[in-house]
Amino acid sequence: MKTRRRRRRRITAKFVIILVLFIIALTLGILVLSNSGSDNDNVVPGETQKPGLIDSIFSKTPEPTETPEPEPTETPEPTPTPLPEFSPYAIEGTRPSDFGMETAIEVNGEIVSSYQREQTIDFGEGRDYTQLEGIITFRGNNFRDNPAYGTATIVEKTLDDANAWIVNTGSVPKVYGSGAWTGSGWTGQPLIVRWPEETKRIMNLYDSAKNKTDLVEVIYATMDGHIYFLDLDTGERTRDPINMGRYPFKGAGALDPRGYPLMYLGSGDDSKDDGEGSSHASIISLIDGKVLYEFGSKDSFSLRGKLSYFDSSALVDAETDTLIYPGENGILYMIKLNTNYDVNAGTISVAPEVVKWRYKGSRNNSTATVDGSKGWWFGMEDSAIIWRGHLIVSDNGGHMMCINLNTLELVWVQDVLDDTNCTAVLELENGHPYIYCSTSFHGGWRADTNAKASIPIWKLDAETGRIVWKNTDYSCQTVSGVSGGVQGSFAIGKGSLSELVFAPVAMTDGHRGKLVAFSKADGHVVWECNFAGYPWSSPVVVYDQNGNGYLIQCNSSGYMHLVDGQTGTILYEFSLGSNVEASPAVFENTVVVGTRGQKIYGVKIK
Repeated sequence: MKTRRRRRRRITAKFVIILVLFIIALTLGILVLSNSGSDNDNVVPGETQKPGLIDSIFSKTPEPTETPEPEPTETPEPTPTPLPEFSPYAIEGTRPSDFGMETAIEVNGEIVSSYQREQTIDFGEGRDYTQLEGIITFRGNNFRDNPAYGTATIVEKTLDDANAWIVNTGSVPKVYGSGAWTGSGWTGQPLIVRWPEETKRIMNLYDSAKNKTDLVEVIYATMDGHIYFLDLDTGERTRDPINMGRYPFKGAGALDPRGYPLMYLGSGDDSKDDGEGSSHASIISLIDGKVLYEFGSKDSFSLRGKLSYFDSSALVDAETDTLIYPGENGILYMIKLNTNYDVNAGTISVAPEVVKWRYKGSRNNSTATVDGSKGWWFGMEDSAIIWRGHLIVSDNGGHMMCINLNTLELVWVQDVLDDTNCTAVLELENGHPYIYCSTSFHGGWRADTNAKASIPIWKLDAETGRIVWKNTDYSCQTVSGVSGGVQGSFAIGKGSLSELVFAPVAMTDGHRGKLVAFSKADGHVVWECNFAGYPWSSPVVVYDQNGNGYLIQCNSSGYMHLVDGQTGTILYEFSLGSNVEASPAVFENTVVVGTRGQKIYGVKIK
């Protein structure tokens, strides 16, 4: 019996194709349904949507994205407030031709018909004159408005005379006539500075001074021909004095506003050793005390013969490296210093290029005599104001002059009546510059010696020289050797005293004098403080921690007074033992001043 074999069913190619297509179609359908299963309308903006199946199968897992670090943003430098423009001009009554003015210019020894400075001189406000801590020129800066540094802590409203330090000085013989120049004279202000540590390191200070943290150094040129260096705290020497020969120093001298170890100093009379015409100005290295350069002696460009005294205190334009120094010989010196200072090597040098300006008015005469019968003197004894590119200075012949430092053109002239020794002060009011000034009474010029003459107090518009107001309340006497009027310099009130300006008026009643507060607005007298002695010394305004203002005023009877700035009340006084012609400087709580009695005092305000 045959066995029947089972027949195998063949799977045809057609069937396989159909099956594959079915599976693909089914898969695609599932995938489409999967991707459309999320409702895009319900997606919250900014929320990450869940991936569909296709994304899950075929997409790579994304790498996490690093959040970029934000670029550091530099804090923008504050835009500096532009300085007010200053383009002075003459008006009727202040034209140089009204005073018969003639000028001349000398450049590196050659007289030239015109001048244009290559680098423009452009001074800013007085508060920006230097970054140094201290008082580095007469009355502090180019506005001559601040012989005090810092704020004083005042509680008791007294002066600590019991604990004052005292340093002895000396004298030199006079060349003309008899007698001697003694101690500290007019203007006689000390310079006070806290040197940067890198500068201290290279100077010839004693080790004790060099190693003292925050050393504040008093630098005092006196009429015994020496420059003294003292510790403000103790009065102890910080280095050896510099012996400049037997030349009396009446003016304050000046330090370099850039912090360079340089001192600019001129003598106030000739030397007994070197004779007539020997007085001069010097540039001194304070690294080692050596004189780097001298000028002014027997200058042939001068119209005042061999006379070459320097009572003025210089200024330096830091940007153009220019020393600006008026002389009593009637010459304004402008010296491009070409300073080479290497603090790391501890060296400094200068290579001066000298420009000179001189003037002559119808009142000035090279043969002028003491009595004025043959005309009045040339020369500048006060310290100049500088604002922007213009210098303002008074002279021995009764002229206040405004000079363009970049062209050396004389812009305007104001009649200030007499031999003017006091340094004026400049203040900006709503950006506009005004000057407060006065004059003296030179016996024999406006009136006979021992008589009296009017001593006006002026407020001038610095743009034109115009008189804004004039106070004529005071007449002063001059006797032999003692000039009446305003010899000391003005002090500007600020803050709580901002409505006042202060002036010392000498010889108002015999040898008496006053400190007077005037209204800046109209010049009326707000208060007077009366003294038994005359004040040639300049007042200094000091402010306490609460903004209250006080004045330090010294006088010929030898007293130092602490005065309430609002009322003129004397709060405290004590005797320094002899005439004080010199003007004090104040660093925080410490007052420093010298006397004709050959002593320097350091006194704290309490």
